[in-house]
Amino acid sequence: MSSLKNSIVKIVLGVVATGSFAIAFGQEKISQLIPFTQGSSNNSECLNQFYRDEPPILTKDSLKKNSYPLCFNGFNVMYSGVSKTPLWTAEYLSPSRLSQKIKREDNFHEEERVSSNHRALLSDYRGSGYDRGHMSPNADMSNIASQFDSFSLANMVPQAPKNNQQVWRELEEATRAMVTKQKKDVYVVTGPVFSGKKLKTIGNGVIVPTAVFKAIYIPKHGIIGAYYAPNDNSLKVKVVSVCYLEEQLGINLFPQLTEEQKRNTYKLPLTANQVKANKDIEYAHWDAESQCAETVPTAQIKALQKQFQPDGKGNASSSTTGLQIPKVDEETKDALVKQLVEALLQYILQFLK
Repeated sequence: MSSLKNSIVKIVLGVVATGSFAIAFGQEKISQLIPFTQGSSNNSECLNQFYRDEPPILTKDSLKKNSYPLCFNGFNVMYSGVSKTPLWTAEYLSPSRLSQKIKREDNFHEEERVSSNHRALLSDYRGSGYDRGHMSPNADMSNIASQFDSFSLANMVPQAPKNNQQVWRELEEATRAMVTKQKKDVYVVTGPVFSGKKLKTIGNGVIVPTAVFKAIYIPKHGIIGAYYAPNDNSLKVKVVSVCYLEEQLGINLFPQLTEEQKRNTYKLPLTANQVKANKDIEYAHWDAESQCAETVPTAQIKALQKQFQPDGKGNASSSTTGLQIPKVDEETKDALVKQLVEALLQYILQFLK
């Protein structure tokens, strides 16, 4: 009778423990299939993509025309209805975020939150000779929802094939390596450069950038700088100061930082192989020549912050409300169920031994 009671107790405890395990296991797996959720704090997940929650600010009035602040899962975009491209995208990369690996699934699509006459179309890129170049890269995304969002044309610019497939790919890999190899949190602002009076267009008015940039800031060590690559097949790229970019762009890329900080430039790696786990990124130079963006009033920053929150009055909203997240296919569902059942079975057998 005593042994029967002990067996019953074991079974009950096993069921309870198994239930707890199932919840934990399920949450870990499912976290890769669901979008970021809005936290209970005052700042939305959107604002977390910005250093100190403060977005880049357009300081040139002409850039503000037909602009759309858009919050996506895992990144944010300031989209231009004039160029029909992003003006900038912003991401917060951490070791935990990049530890989540998912298989790439292309799903290029038009952005329905943008007015039809300002929207880039899939047909604009067909036969253009240019790639649909991600600004916030697919490989930075940790779940299916954010991956799907990364393929929105609001996150794309017409990019020269060699620039996109070689130079830009290597710079994206180098940025991730700083996070994963050196265990550093990195804030990234990426976008196009439009310089010159006569700019090329494709399709129905999508403007081709003359160059692309990626600005990097690592708060823990004060490391800062930016990649600048001509949008052609020359394979050229250089590291410049944030002030150098701001002068060309008419954008305050990091309104939280002082002019002195943004004039500093570090020797950012050009490939992932150049990133060493135990070797600090070296200082390069001080940019005394470039004209940094003007300081932005706090009221202006707060006004834009509101537009990047789901309950704001701007165009931005979490893409989970305005976007239909693709359903998980049956094969993936079956695989997850099989993994869960097998894990539960092994757990029960171990517990009852």
